[in-house]
Amino acid sequence: MASVRRHRLYADRAGAGAALASRLRAYDGRSDVVVLGLPRGGVPVAAAVARHLGAPLDVLVVRKLGLPRHPEVAMGAVAGAAGALEVVRNPEVLQHAHVTDDEFDRVLAAEVDELRRRESIYRGSRRSVSLQGRVVLVVDDGLATGATMRVAAHVIQRREPARIVLAAPVGPPDVCAALAGEADELVCPWQPPDFSAVGAAYRVFGQTSNDEVRRLLSAANPTDRPEP
Repeated sequence: MASVRRHRLYADRAGAGAALASRLRAYDGRSDVVVLGLPRGGVPVAAAVARHLGAPLDVLVVRKLGLPRHPEVAMGAVAGAAGALEVVRNPEVLQHAHVTDDEFDRVLAAEVDELRRRESIYRGSRRSVSLQGRVVLVVDDGLATGATMRVAAHVIQRREPARIVLAAPVGPPDVCAALAGEADELVCPWQPPDFSAVGAAYRVFGQTSNDEVRRLLSAANPTDRPEP
């Protein structure tokens, strides 16, 4: 496998999405496929994938549940899928930190508020796409630790999809190997052994704005635009 220095860099997220779509041709034109982008950076990649495959595009917002006194440590996560909330707990962290039910519930409530706020920003009044019985392609702009993608897979599995495919343009080999067991299929075409950061795989890797996420979702679903 080529290293970051010798591999041809992706021009930008849209270019990475086009390259990723070429590895997902088995799903081209299928009516049972839906593409979910992980905001914000994963949405431009997912939009390109959805466009090339002729599939609908939606977002999956995942929020980490940090420990009350050490918020950088995840005791779980919450995500919204197909209009429902799903909570994933990390039992080892919860037990080690002696987190009470009240403490957990307070953190969860705050993160649910933020999740709903972001969903409203990204989707407006547009309804989320149903995942039940669908082939769900979950797309991010790259894998670092794989934590968000892992939570996404767990959440989507509870919505009874026909198949879950995790897809990202780049990620370290060990993370990709670990994630392969979390879904029916993992597609990560570039797995440099000297991986340093997702941004190192791109020539242009700026921050994705909320406005861009909204624009991409609206453009991908022109017949399902929210009322003004």
